[in-house]
Amino acid sequence: MIRTERKYIEILRILKEYQEPMGAKRLSEMMAERGFVLSDRAVQYYLSYLDEMGFTKKVGNQGRVLTAAGISETENALVGDRIGFVISHLERLAFRSTFDPGSGTGDVAYNLSIVHEDQMEGVVAACDEVKESGCGFFSSYRVIDHDTRLPPGYQGVMTICSITMDGVFQHSGIPSHMTYGGLIAVQARELGEFIDLIGYRGTTIDPLQLFISAGLTSIRSLVREGTGTGLANIRDIPLAARPVTEGIIRAMNDCGFIIPTPMNNLPIQQIGSPHRLSVVSYSGMNYVGNVIEHGFPIRTEIGAGTIPFARFGT
Repeated sequence: MIRTERKYIEILRILKEYQEPMGAKRLSEMMAERGFVLSDRAVQYYLSYLDEMGFTKKVGNQGRVLTAAGISETENALVGDRIGFVISHLERLAFRSTFDPGSGTGDVAYNLSIVHEDQMEGVVAACDEVKESGCGFFSSYRVIDHDTRLPPGYQGVMTICSITMDGVFQHSGIPSHMTYGGLIAVQARELGEFIDLIGYRGTTIDPLQLFISAGLTSIRSLVREGTGTGLANIRDIPLAARPVTEGIIRAMNDCGFIIPTPMNNLPIQQIGSPHRLSVVSYSGMNYVGNVIEHGFPIRTEIGAGTIPFARFGT
């Protein structure tokens, strides 16, 4: 059955993730990044089968896209097969992020939110609240009008994804691991304890999207009154890397990133290793959470790609 065929499922996932026509050559490259070495001809064979099954269809000479049946098949793939997909996707983005906080140049990972143009004024106001309150991962966001992923009548909002920080650490020789996404309590603009945590390596759904969709955040109160519940991530690094990491964080803060919490020998509310440090940062998804709490419909892809840092204003 197709659900037991990882190669078929992975092709469907790639098409769902990128939501644009893709040919055999590009799919072959993407499959290689995920550990499946296939020739263009082999990918073409798989695509022909998926066409026959009704899961994909050709769009002229541009390549294949998913059909409604293909989308459903991807979403209903075996749960065990989907565990680890979220973190593996983010780790690939971390590797592709080339941002250098010393020079303020390079590519950063971003989240892409799609909003109907009639709602943009309210959405921008909600994003500005997060920007002014300083509870996003980065001190700004970007509105886009022209992108192949935007349907007619829609605009996009780009926010920098915190996986960018893992890319900075890794390119500096520091092994960094995103461990938890969580709800963090804030009182009088001071970060407190985590209320809930979900591990990235044991879930089939992005933890932060889950918290938002469950209505567990109170970002609107946080940005307006300084007290509420926001979204944050925990990543860990080796204890020996502390001096270098502190310098990196200072440089990132100078570039407009918001990494407000001190490092700790123990993860908050966790029994940690004496050889590891935890770095806690706000998530760029606080922008999205505030928009949703204001009642505006918005669709977001976390870790949608990378973009030159210069395109974000501070």
